[in-house]
Amino acid sequence: MNSAKPNSLPPALFANLQNVLTSRKGTGGGDAEEVSKVPVADSKSNETKSSEEVSSGKPIVLVTNGDGIGAPGLFHLVGALVRDGKYDVHVCAPESDKSFSGHSVSVRETMVASSVEINGSTGFEVTGTTVDCVSLGLSGSLFSWMKPTLVISGIDKGLCCGQHSFYSGVFAGAMEAFLCGVPSLSISLNWKKDESEENNYKEAVDVCLPLINAAIRDIDTGLFPKDCFLNINVPTFPKTNKGIKVTEQSSWRCNLNWQGVSGNRHPSAHYISKHQTHGIQLAQISRDASAAGAARRVSAQRKTVEVESVASAGKSESQDGNVKKYFRLEVVDKEQEETGENLDFRAVELGFVSVTPMAFPCHAESAINSKASDWVTSVFTACEEILQG
Repeated sequence: MNSAKPNSLPPALFANLQNVLTSRKGTGGGDAEEVSKVPVADSKSNETKSSEEVSSGKPIVLVTNGDGIGAPGLFHLVGALVRDGKYDVHVCAPESDKSFSGHSVSVRETMVASSVEINGSTGFEVTGTTVDCVSLGLSGSLFSWMKPTLVISGIDKGLCCGQHSFYSGVFAGAMEAFLCGVPSLSISLNWKKDESEENNYKEAVDVCLPLINAAIRDIDTGLFPKDCFLNINVPTFPKTNKGIKVTEQSSWRCNLNWQGVSGNRHPSAHYISKHQTHGIQLAQISRDASAAGAARRVSAQRKTVEVESVASAGKSESQDGNVKKYFRLEVVDKEQEETGENLDFRAVELGFVSVTPMAFPCHAESAINSKASDWVTSVFTACEEILQG
């Protein structure tokens, strides 16, 4: 058995985190000694390592996000990873804000990947979603390797908790890596209007670095959980956080508020982010800032998407006989009824760094599966009786 490397997290804190994650594996029957054993690498697993990783001797880390290539959270995270000098850091992120793209992919569209330099890392900005970026990065078509040690998605602006995470681009980036068999982390900062500032991203990086370092170390030794990825949410003021809390996914989500607007109404300048130019300057991208973020309309508490709806109506307003209706989607926070301190969003509100293990089993729980089976059987039985009757 290989000797354990020094732990970069406080011993009690890391032990609690590791025990909870291990207990959620559901393998059953194994004792603590068996869990801590380092698996013997076989020839097949060695083949999955990239030639670049073997030659450099450093673990490869792929970084993406949902907020876009010019976001300050991505910039500060990449800078910290590069400065450490422990990893080969590569970036593949959307060229514009895809924070609400969910797990969407761009099919039958030509993606453009343009090279950029971000704090000394090799990077590409891609004309697609976060999932496109991760999928392309892991394909072997963009980089000389196919399987990094770890994929980190973030650090994004705003909470990514509960059911709301399924709308999230940053969450989808980590999930795509997990579905491809690559360990991953999703990291978000609980940004609040009139309270948060860019320095909070730097503080969030400082808080998360020990966890990132421990994850990469334990991926190499086989101790990092393989059947989940981690969704991490950092409180508004990271420097004064109360510690790390392993949490459960809540049912927290924002309200989706659709409002009808006139066809000639354009988004107010209020919705245009004031941080686009600064973020892109930080990323050292030599192109016009307004072009990079033209599709981005963000306020501190809400994000706005303009949608055109075409439907048949009694009175024709266009040459083809269809009526065009214009709507704007506003995503607004709402009060949550759940109060458990072990829930993701509640832990962040209380000042903890929330770490939620996320897994997606292929089969529903037995009780749910049984109820669904009974219902399907009853429907088919009724249909057969009607046909025979």
